[in-house]
Amino acid sequence: MQITNITLRKSFTSRGDATVEATVEVGSYQATVTAPAGASTGEHEAQHLPIGGFENVLKSFRKEMLLGIDPLDFKSVSEALKKMDGTKNFSKIGGSTAFAVSVASAIAGARASNIQFFEAFKFKHQIPFPIGNVLGGGKHAGPGSPDIQEFLSSPVGAKSVFEAVSANIAVHREVLKEIEKRDPTFAGGKGDEGAWAANLKDEEALDLVRSSIDVVSKQLGIRIIMGIDMASSTFFEKGYYNYSRKGKKLNGEEQLAYVESIVKKYDLKYVEDPFDEEDFEMFARFTKSVKCMVVGDDIFVTDKDRLKRGIDLGAGNAVILKVNQVGTLYDAELFAEEAESAGYTVIASHRSGDTCDPYLAHIAVGLGAGLMKSGVVGGERMSKLIELSKINDNNPQIPLWRTVV
Repeated sequence: MQITNITLRKSFTSRGDATVEATVEVGSYQATVTAPAGASTGEHEAQHLPIGGFENVLKSFRKEMLLGIDPLDFKSVSEALKKMDGTKNFSKIGGSTAFAVSVASAIAGARASNIQFFEAFKFKHQIPFPIGNVLGGGKHAGPGSPDIQEFLSSPVGAKSVFEAVSANIAVHREVLKEIEKRDPTFAGGKGDEGAWAANLKDEEALDLVRSSIDVVSKQLGIRIIMGIDMASSTFFEKGYYNYSRKGKKLNGEEQLAYVESIVKKYDLKYVEDPFDEEDFEMFARFTKSVKCMVVGDDIFVTDKDRLKRGIDLGAGNAVILKVNQVGTLYDAELFAEEAESAGYTVIASHRSGDTCDPYLAHIAVGLGAGLMKSGVVGGERMSKLIELSKINDNNPQIPLWRTVV
């Protein structure tokens, strides 16, 4: 079994940004994958597109370097892409190209082997719970919205993915009702990921989401945890966390005290990127002081070496895994192995500018993720949730994640 052809074409993400679509052929089998793109990105991520855009992708991409490789040999595919590019961050062919080609190769190889895509991964498989953004702020929602980027819901007490997805949708709808009570003029605006974008300050948003989750949890009789993604690097300026909506600037110690206080007050079980992406020390102090998932995204950017540094310092206890941050499936697999060996929970994640491809669900199951962060509503979000539900229904032997929070 070997890669016999690769075709690239330009495409768009859900936000309308330019991206790369790759079709990989393995004999008579093929798979097409379109790369997503983030808005809140870490400084150390792979470069989405090279300077000059798609035209320069075509100038640098040499498909002959991949022809003949076993598509399920993730390492060889990754090494060929890195050799082709020749930079540390895929600045010549683009991280989008590396992502689309490596994922499409694996899917085409799985189809040729008559296995499900997630079975191509050699990890212990499990079904993650969905975690989704029900209220948005920061870069995902724009001016007037909260400074905190995401207010999250995850029904970890559900007995199936379908039940969990339904519960998250119910929370999303309850949040809308609560917004409309406070602001009858609310026009139903949404951010990039389908979360409501309302004129609220952080504490108002925290109160609203907490009460909405409690209402739905009681109605449905299942446990639903609340979380936030602060995306703190996006508003960290000259040594201070600039909460522009509140008109406050906090130094590191004040930020630590603030996040500790809202974890306690709102019973948060998931806190993502509470500090700047270079502040490993504060991440470690926070991890020791709270009993919740302390999740690193921008600080680790799916990079094994940065994660090793975090593990050594005790920074965080859970990680966001985004294949396009690092470029290839193989490097994402190495990252997941490192996280698993240290007891960190893996959260397989979408991007704010995503595509309708459903394959994140297979990556999440295949790499043993505990949660899949994929939004709550919207076609590019639902495609992944529906696929995860199908995997759950069709593979009853695979256990649901046993939550640690």
